Amino acid sequence: MEIIGPLLVSTIAGLSTVIGAFIVFLKIKKENINKFITFCLSFSLAIMIGISLTDLIPNSLNTLLHEDLKKGLLLAILSIFTGIIAIKILISKISKAKEDCSNLYKLGILNMIALMLHNFPEGIATFLSSYQDMSMGLHLGLAIMLHNIPEGISIAVPIYYATKNKREALTKTFISGFAEPLGAILAYLLFKNYITNELISMVLLLVAGIMITISIEEIYPETLKYQEKHAIIKGFLLGIGLILINHFFL
Repeated sequence: MEIIGPLLVSTIAGLSTVIGAFIVFLKIKKENINKFITFCLSFSLAIMIGISLTDLIPNSLNTLLHEDLKKGLLLAILSIFTGIIAIKILISKISKAKEDCSNLYKLGILNMIALMLHNFPEGIATFLSSYQDMSMGLHLGLAIMLHNIPEGISIAVPIYYATKNKREALTKTFISGFAEPLGAILAYLLFKNYITNELISMVLLLVAGIMITISIEEIYPETLKYQEKHAIIKGFLLGIGLILINHFFL
């Protein structure tokens, strides 16, 4: 029964992504839709880049470089560039396979995939932390929950406004969030004795490469299409503010 607590922490942290998806139920006036989409895209841009630069990369580098500087640096570079190359290939394949889909829909799917990859190792980390020390696990779970909510927005908003289908937006967001408790379950059942901090750090650096690439090559150009400069600034500032709160007060 000692696994119930850690599994619950990972599940709540992961599925908090769905909370962000409920933003699609807001009634937005027709004349404000472009501003709203731009704001949400800019907000998710700040969150994805902010998490990568202030959390995933520095924490992972700290782990990898601690034991062996040269080996750690090589693994870090390899992990980041593997993520960049992998997502570029995926973007190319999605573009060819979905030529009839909107850029917003493609962006939502890419965000879902990136955040699934992000949530999976997070689930492992949250579960193992809670398994060893419930207090530490709760602290980590709360921090993850707060940044998973805006991540849910980054999936749901593009998909909803591309398809006008709330159920699809919620489903895709749920799939992304469920990767976290799935990671926790697999960590316990299959990999508990094999998962190392080094391996988790490499996966998170790979994810950082993916998230930064999506942000620069897909999200940012999409925000500019709507020509809503004030919405871009407001969304970006709010995203940065949330990242700072997460780091300094949690």
